[in-house]
Amino acid sequence: MDAIRFGTDGWRGVIAEDFTEANVRRVATAIARYVIRCEQAERGVLVGYDTRFGSERFARVAAEAVAATGTPVWLATAACPSPAISLLVRLRGAAGGIMITASHNPYQWNGVKFKASYGSSALPSIVAEIETELNAVLRGASPRLPPRRDLIHSLDVHTPYLETLDRLVDWERLRQARFRFLVDPMHGAARGLLRTLMQRHGVVCDEIRGTRDPRFGGSHPEPIEPHTAPLQQAVRDGGYDAGLCADGDGDRIGAVDHDGTFITPHQIFAILLWHLAGTRKLTGDVAKTFSATKLVDKIAQQLGRRVYEVPIGFKYICELMLERDILLGGEESGGIGTKLHLPERDATLSALMLAEVMAWHGKRLGELVRLLHREHGEHHYGRVDLALKPGQKEKAVAYFADDTLTRFLDWPVTKRENLDGIKIYLDEIGWVMLRASGTEPVLRIYAETHRPEITRRLLEEVAARVRTL
Repeated sequence: MDAIRFGTDGWRGVIAEDFTEANVRRVATAIARYVIRCEQAERGVLVGYDTRFGSERFARVAAEAVAATGTPVWLATAACPSPAISLLVRLRGAAGGIMITASHNPYQWNGVKFKASYGSSALPSIVAEIETELNAVLRGASPRLPPRRDLIHSLDVHTPYLETLDRLVDWERLRQARFRFLVDPMHGAARGLLRTLMQRHGVVCDEIRGTRDPRFGGSHPEPIEPHTAPLQQAVRDGGYDAGLCADGDGDRIGAVDHDGTFITPHQIFAILLWHLAGTRKLTGDVAKTFSATKLVDKIAQQLGRRVYEVPIGFKYICELMLERDILLGGEESGGIGTKLHLPERDATLSALMLAEVMAWHGKRLGELVRLLHREHGEHHYGRVDLALKPGQKEKAVAYFADDTLTRFLDWPVTKRENLDGIKIYLDEIGWVMLRASGTEPVLRIYAETHRPEITRRLLEEVAARVRTL
């Protein structure tokens, strides 16, 4: 069990160390046992995979393990984004979906996500039940069964996924705006999708890093700086109006302005909320994770929308979207979902919506950010990830959680919150937060203040303090 631990979104491991065919088979068997126990097996399970090393093979192993229990399986015919599997689960009324992916993690990693019948990440209660079944599998309660390849069917994921997204966009408005876009799927599972949709409707859209590369070009498939550097350079060199980026499994968005300036996921979240709730006046409240920008709170307050703050992980946002009228849910990492689509983050849809906002208002992304800053004050965000020695992460969180720390650098500590990790507020300038990652062996340090130089200083000083503990 030590080699198989479910984190923020499924199970991830290092390929050939703990992420092996044997362990994938165990996890898939546990998922099948959960589906059978819920009396949903006849509805079948969908299996998809990303562009990582061995993902097709791991997907086949997972499909065979599920089918061996007598549960029908539909296996994707090509690499696809995680939200596409979520959508197909819901459209087909399947019991659930297995996605072989490690999302934004480095290339050495792979993983398993489970998408529940409602078309999104498994809720914590579902994960707990799957973990119970996994414990039984590891104890030998479920011996390896003979294969049932007759129960494995092929599945075209891309066609219905693109058809669904196509219906959610105001293509006439986007076409008339005559903006030029550059797309960067970072060698991941979203490759070709945005370009196909935009070119189909006469919108200029080119693509970089659209080939399959299991090493992701030597970078991390995470749509934040510095991994977006090739897109930033290409946007400047090509004179594009915007660059749109997706992570390895196509559920997290990143963006770049015409001059190469990185548009943070927080700014994207804020722009979409401002447009959907303000300009389009769509109903619904807002859900955001603990590490997301306070700019969203200010926009929501102005528009009379309630903000629900949840721990890190889109599964918590999904839970709210299933229970309440949530217009938009978002997290610091670029995962954004809307009730117009699914209770699920989707980079391709978020990119299309962002392009539509540009077309609707006739403004580039940087202009939209400046508009929000003029109206609600400047919000400058940053994040640093630290690989630390064993025990250092816990010491760091404890240090900043200690009430005896009443001042940091030039500012008094005015408030603490510990919903997930520890967040301290410094006078009126903003906040800094520390949290151990749920998907990687790192400590994440976040900060948001009213000046970019103060944000940078805070991150540097907190990181320096942490290394001394």
